[in-house]
Amino acid sequence: MGFGEGFDYTAGSPHLRHRALRAKVVAACQAAVRDVLDRDGRCRVLEVGAGHGTFTEHVAALGAEVWVTEMSPASADFLARRFVHNDRVHVVHDPDGTAGARGPEVDVVLAVSVLHHIPDYVGAVEALLPRIAPGGAFVSYQDPLWYPRRSRLSFAVDRGAYFAWRVTRGDLLRGVASLGRRLRHAHDPENPSDMVEYHVVRQGVDEQALVAALAPHFASVEVDRYWSTQAGWLQSAGERIGPRTTFGITATGRV
Repeated sequence: MGFGEGFDYTAGSPHLRHRALRAKVVAACQAAVRDVLDRDGRCRVLEVGAGHGTFTEHVAALGAEVWVTEMSPASADFLARRFVHNDRVHVVHDPDGTAGARGPEVDVVLAVSVLHHIPDYVGAVEALLPRIAPGGAFVSYQDPLWYPRRSRLSFAVDRGAYFAWRVTRGDLLRGVASLGRRLRHAHDPENPSDMVEYHVVRQGVDEQALVAALAPHFASVEVDRYWSTQAGWLQSAGERIGPRTTFGITATGRV
């Protein structure tokens, strides 16, 4: 499922809203690309689910050639317009979410705030691996840590921050309804937000399962666990004292 015309990716996305989080993700993406550029003098990037191109812009600015996929036709059109004058950015409308697994070799695969939208995220990552050239990298960020390994305190603080943000947006009732469905491990098939947030049904994203899938194929696999929430003042406080709720993975040295 893709979001329609005019959808605001930033409003509920901490990694887009908050400068420190955005900088963290940008740095991870750029580091993987720079390593290849320094080694080979060129870098071919596949970015899965690029949204409106926030991170596309940063890696393209380094001189990489970037193929971006988007399930949403409205977002694909937006990306095509945004990068119409950059011949190093190629936009692929991907209605069934499988285009990333097809095509020529790339050096880096990026998946920012993507894996938790995919029911079989481990299988989806494994399907991308044959495209990554030797010495290449896989980078994913902004996925919720697997719930069974999180403490009750972590959940309580996380949910409290979520409701505090909802109050400021004037849609607390929507937040209560959403939480009710999460607690029942259910989703509303008529609600676009629920239909892409599969992680609320299957208890987050299992970072250890992803590491196990990636480790045989890369020289190094590192997990970055961190605090992430929507409200700016709670994000600042949580970076100092909050529990870890979200993670990124960087796998380098494709073998």
